[in-house]
Amino acid sequence: MKLILSTHNLKLTKGIEQHILERIDKLEHYDRWAVDARVIIEHDKTRAPEKQFGCSIRLGVRGPDLFAEDHDADLYAAIDKVTKKIEQQIRKRHSKRKAEKHTEAARAKARRQAA
Repeated sequence: MKLILSTHNLKLTKGIEQHILERIDKLEHYDRWAVDARVIIEHDKTRAPEKQFGCSIRLGVRGPDLFAEDHDADLYAAIDKVTKKIEQQIRKRHSKRKAEKHTEAARAKARRQAA
């Protein structure tokens, strides 16, 4: 998976980069067909102190891209929250596809039994 990491009003340290890489690896585990991930982390001093750090992730997958954004007082917490949101979107997408296949199979079986 290709990772594009950018910052805004923030110095990227090895610790922050490592934390983001660990989280992206977990996302790749959920959806191995992900093409790329664009991560933007920012520090906005004009916001309220409890929402100064923000993180947004756009995950490029087949079909519509997945996007999540969150703000928190701690940068690591913001990164964790946004990856959790993306994980939920991946799970929802997977469940929908699975349900669609099961529904089609159930309809085909009903047609066979009716014939």
